[in-house]
Amino acid sequence: MHDHRRLGRELDLFDTDPLMGAGLPYWLPDGAVVRHVLEEYIREVEREAGYRHVYSPVLGKRELYEISGHWEHYSDDMFPPMELGGEQVVLRPSLCPHHALIYRSRAHSYRELPFRMAELGGMYRSELSGVLGGLTRVRAIHLNDAHVFCTPDQAVDEARAALKLIARAYADLGIGAVRHRLSLPVEGGDAGKYVAGPALWRRAIALLREVLDGSGVPYEAVEGEAAFYGPKIDVQIADPAGREATLSTVQIDFHQPERFDLHYIGPDGARHRPVMVHRSIIGSVERAVAHLIEQHGGAFPVWLAPVQLLILPVVQAQRGPAEKLLHRARRMGLRAELAGPEHGTLGARVRAARLVPYQAVIGEREAAADGGPAAVRLRDGRRPGAVPGGELVARVAARAADRGPGLWDAHDAHDVHAHTP
Repeated sequence: MHDHRRLGRELDLFDTDPLMGAGLPYWLPDGAVVRHVLEEYIREVEREAGYRHVYSPVLGKRELYEISGHWEHYSDDMFPPMELGGEQVVLRPSLCPHHALIYRSRAHSYRELPFRMAELGGMYRSELSGVLGGLTRVRAIHLNDAHVFCTPDQAVDEARAALKLIARAYADLGIGAVRHRLSLPVEGGDAGKYVAGPALWRRAIALLREVLDGSGVPYEAVEGEAAFYGPKIDVQIADPAGREATLSTVQIDFHQPERFDLHYIGPDGARHRPVMVHRSIIGSVERAVAHLIEQHGGAFPVWLAPVQLLILPVVQAQRGPAEKLLHRARRMGLRAELAGPEHGTLGARVRAARLVPYQAVIGEREAAADGGPAAVRLRDGRRPGAVPGGELVARVAARAADRGPGLWDAHDAHDVHAHTP
């Protein structure tokens, strides 16, 4: 069983320091690579799906969160206000109020809808010390968030498309959902926990059921897990111990558009209220990386691996050909590194790099041959044999580009038992 907290430190991905504070991890270079690649992947997927990206500040006036309802229903999870120039400002606990203001800042016609707005943005939750742990429960969160402003008739299709994006991302990341949950308010429960508006709640719940039924995914309805402003679809994952957590969400929200007086001009020339579809493909980057570490045991898919290709000259005399291969790989956009004999014996270097997808050993025989070959070792133990440098770099780049789970097709391994010097 893999624990991301232990592996994250062993693999130099992230760490914490008491002077920074509990629940405030920092990212080391290899962990920063995983995070950066994941963030760029999400932006790419969102761009393809018609989302436009924005940046918004992590601070907001207290009044903003009074309008959104966070101050009334969520203030226990928010950091205290700070006095600034006679005003109270707070670290935001959510991105949706900022996105509502961005939408409101410009007039919109029905012809522009759906308007899909996305951001990988920071937010802050005042989590109690007892629940903090690794990357899964933190106080500084970087959320893959998006809001679709659309007509009521478009809401179901937009929410269903969001579920498809989530499924695509999970396939590319090599993770799986254990279940889908329709998270509802407590029937007859504490009314102060949720914003008022029974008719809007019923309408949102009906539409989310339509989304799930039309998507064909099995789900269960659970009371008490709704957001304070509306029901949601939660995509649940599980850690190696079987503990569940929510990674991705889809929500249909009628309350925020009303609170912020959002509108669009319809074909009749009149003002109409849009629906706000909240959607997060991978939830927080922190929780997503924690799950990826545990899911793959640190042996990330090629496209996510901090180092994709490690080049190993057996002795110092082979360093020249090794550096040529290193530069060639980096020009192709690969994350390649060189570990020379100053880092220990060949066996020690191979063992230290056991999680790197590809190792290219350059010994006397390879250094003397034409074409700059290297003896290739795969992370799964296979040894395809000597491969020309250009071919090796092209193969690794292709594997990274297709985001597949494999390292080397069976027909590619022309000599899987080849001896590596």
